[in-house]
Amino acid sequence: MLKIWRWYKHCLAAHPLKTQVLSSGIIWGLGDLAAQAVTRATAAKKKYVFLSDDDCDLRINWRRVVTTSIFGMAFVGPIGHFWYEGLDRFLMFRLQYPPKSMQFVATKVALDEIIFGPMDLLIFFTYMGFALGKSAAQVKDELKRDFLPALIVESGTWPVVQVINFRFVPVRYQLLYVNLFCFLDSCFLSWLEQQQDASWKQWFRSLFFDRNDRRGG
Repeated sequence: MLKIWRWYKHCLAAHPLKTQVLSSGIIWGLGDLAAQAVTRATAAKKKYVFLSDDDCDLRINWRRVVTTSIFGMAFVGPIGHFWYEGLDRFLMFRLQYPPKSMQFVATKVALDEIIFGPMDLLIFFTYMGFALGKSAAQVKDELKRDFLPALIVESGTWPVVQVINFRFVPVRYQLLYVNLFCFLDSCFLSWLEQQQDASWKQWFRSLFFDRNDRRGG
């Protein structure tokens, strides 16, 4: 493991963007593999879990793995690289907050949750829908079904993760730290997307979207 870490540090120093892109793609792909395993294991034990037609097959859905990995490479890697570096520069040089101070960390976490978090979820669900061949109407329905539950759950977990990240982890390693948690996050997002119209998701939808639909009618 020490050799791997040294090799990673060398790659990050020599090719920071490429290293972030490739590592993000690998981690998100592995996360989807784990998500497929978790979904099938859960479906075998609990009848309320709904699987899509592709997921009913016990074989690995490699199309999903590749699609999710591409999301990690094309979005999480490059955007995350510039996002964390840019946030640090903005807070230090424009707002002149002392690095690692309470004000610095709190503001960085808040901006990450308000801007990057919702954008990441919106792009993930939209991209996955279109990449897997779904229509615009289907993607819209799935956004209504999946976006809010995911945002609520992640808003309760990621701030804690990011406080530790922004307070103790050097900025050049912050995306790697995030990606390690994104392994679990990609499991959660993939699992959430594969739940279709599970009853607990219908409950979320009825609280917010159905009420608005009734008002609009």
